[in-house]
Amino acid sequence: MPSDLVIVYHRQPYEEVEEEDGRVTLRENTSPNGIVPTLKSFFGGVDHGAWVAWKLAEDTSNPGFEQVVEIEDSYGRYSVSRLPLSSEQVRQFYHVTSKEAFWPILHSFKERYNYDPVDWPNFREVNWRFAEAAAAEAAKGALVWIHDYNLWLVPGYLRKMRPDLRIAFFHHTPFPSADMFNVLPWRKEIVESLLASDIVGFHIPRYAANFVSVARSLLDVTVEEREPVSADLISEGTALTERTVPSVISHGDHQVTISVAPVGVNVDYIQSRADAPGTLETAARIREDMGDTKLVLSVGRTDYTKGGVQQMQSFERMLEKHPELRGKVRLMHVSVPANRNMTVYAEIQAEIEESAGRINGRFGTLEWQPIALISRAIPFDDLVAYYRAADVAWITPLADGMNLVAKEFVASRTDGDGVLVLSEFAGAAVELSSAVIVNPFSNRSMDEAIASALVMPEEERRARMAPLREAVHRYDIRAWGRSIGDGFESISRTAA
Repeated sequence: MPSDLVIVYHRQPYEEVEEEDGRVTLRENTSPNGIVPTLKSFFGGVDHGAWVAWKLAEDTSNPGFEQVVEIEDSYGRYSVSRLPLSSEQVRQFYHVTSKEAFWPILHSFKERYNYDPVDWPNFREVNWRFAEAAAAEAAKGALVWIHDYNLWLVPGYLRKMRPDLRIAFFHHTPFPSADMFNVLPWRKEIVESLLASDIVGFHIPRYAANFVSVARSLLDVTVEEREPVSADLISEGTALTERTVPSVISHGDHQVTISVAPVGVNVDYIQSRADAPGTLETAARIREDMGDTKLVLSVGRTDYTKGGVQQMQSFERMLEKHPELRGKVRLMHVSVPANRNMTVYAEIQAEIEESAGRINGRFGTLEWQPIALISRAIPFDDLVAYYRAADVAWITPLADGMNLVAKEFVASRTDGDGVLVLSEFAGAAVELSSAVIVNPFSNRSMDEAIASALVMPEEERRARMAPLREAVHRYDIRAWGRSIGDGFESISRTAA
């Protein structure tokens, strides 16, 4: 059945569960928190929707699974088109091209960029297949909504296949300046594809401005309209603040809307988990076990962009400079490996583990270990209990498109207490200006921020947390959906 809305995203919109008898069943995501449930919620506004993702297959010509399945869940009825990709195709498309070439450039780590192993024809082929699947699912004049940098070439291919379609693209990572992005040898091909979209969306104004700057450096692109940035997205003195942003650009006879919509969290859901009796009991037990020791919580993936090693170094310096804090503060560092098969992440994990071991060896006693290092995912309810119990959330990525952990922490603090120490290079910093904003590239900034957070008086903690909670409510996941929906409406009117 042709679909009015086609969502193109690398992940499937459900969980595949193998039962005891060997059958594989498709289950709706158990948590309403996260991007996938939000994307699926858009199916409620159309007669029929479709989702395009990839699925691993040993033999892509005979994958052994239905390539198109019909799903009916609480979000409605929709099709899922599953592209069979071999393990080598996935390795090249995702782990090599996307993670070793694109990822470091997007996050401005030029020194980690690795061009040599990239199989560009494979990347083109995979993107072409995503575009083919979307074209096959889309009704005449349908909206196709494409997500993230590993599908950069899909808009261009899709425009050639189906010029009748309305095409939207949303970028979930940072978008760097022209000096950084143009390191990529495929820069012009990528940007030409993105400019085939009707609307291109970013989390914050800086990323949108960077994209337009890149496009103008490579092609004859004109800024048709520019808008002032909302005061809600201006954090004075922080690294990512912009005051105006291009909102409409043109390339040839084609106009592209540039949208800004900070993704948020499901605040209502998180608050319900934070106030649940079981969560409160767990948080109280954690606090009882901590005694009068302060708990600093750091949560993130094992990735060089997340600044985990720099946090360890700062924590070690703090214990050196402030011997009175020994035995009085504990760092719970949750660092979940993003992909165990990638050498670069294994190196970071090893460095974090080595740092934690050294610090515990230097300063630990039989009664107190300064660092608890956890290298596995924590169930969300347990994580919320730690958010509630923590004195400080220490979120200091070196670069981050948004950082939802910071917003989860704030949403969890229905008690109005707690301190958020946040990197000015996280996209969330432009919204969360009343956090303790830190420059993770400065030892002094890092050390002073965490030391001041640990001794911050309750009155100041609460004065900072109140506007943080207002901001997280203002830009929650529903607000992101509404903003995106408004953008879709604008290109619908333009197409009409």
